[in-house]
Amino acid sequence: MEVIEYLHNVDVQAFTALNSMHALYFDHVMWMVSSMMSWVFPAVVLLIMLSRLGWKQTLLVVALIGLAVLIADQLSSGLIKHTVCRPRPSHNTDLMSTIHILNDYRGGMYGFTSSHAANSVAVAVALGSVMKNRALLVVMLLWALLQSYSRIYLGVHYPGDILGGIIVGTLAGWVAWAIFSWLKRRFFADVTLEFTKRHAQWMMLGLGFNLLVIMLTAAAVTLS
Repeated sequence: MEVIEYLHNVDVQAFTALNSMHALYFDHVMWMVSSMMSWVFPAVVLLIMLSRLGWKQTLLVVALIGLAVLIADQLSSGLIKHTVCRPRPSHNTDLMSTIHILNDYRGGMYGFTSSHAANSVAVAVALGSVMKNRALLVVMLLWALLQSYSRIYLGVHYPGDILGGIIVGTLAGWVAWAIFSWLKRRFFADVTLEFTKRHAQWMMLGLGFNLLVIMLTAAAVTLS
């Protein structure tokens, strides 16, 4: 118990230090990064790219991503959160009055593990695996880490919640990829998934453009 209490105290101190670093501009940036809407543009780019390969390829990759998110979300939100029952910092009575909260958003009661971190990392691992591109995997993981950090910035997750979510997401992505690979060999051996370096570049450009739009929008809102 002493070890757990020590780790909790370290986690709270790390959270307090990170959450205390904020500014109006980054309030807007992190709010938009944290929103699930921040995935819309990259998803559109992916669907357009996949549609050029064929409808079977599109369905297979979409199914892979859906499976990865399903596994990650069920493990994080459906199992671990309600087993561990660790309150979010935004619901911690010792911290509620001092942490940086935006728009009175506090999330659900329990925060371990972070579903945002788990889901975004699972997507990165699954998509990076199917496209077999290390650079894309790194970029998507960086995007997942930015989304994860936004949850600390908004005051709804401890760093430990994020770390747990990253571990869950990595495992979920690998499991989804393993299941997908077996199903494809068993039932869809005739479907070829041939991704080129250009496909990966388009995805990376989509993520980069997405972040640029968020930053410009945040600047406009800040100056208005």
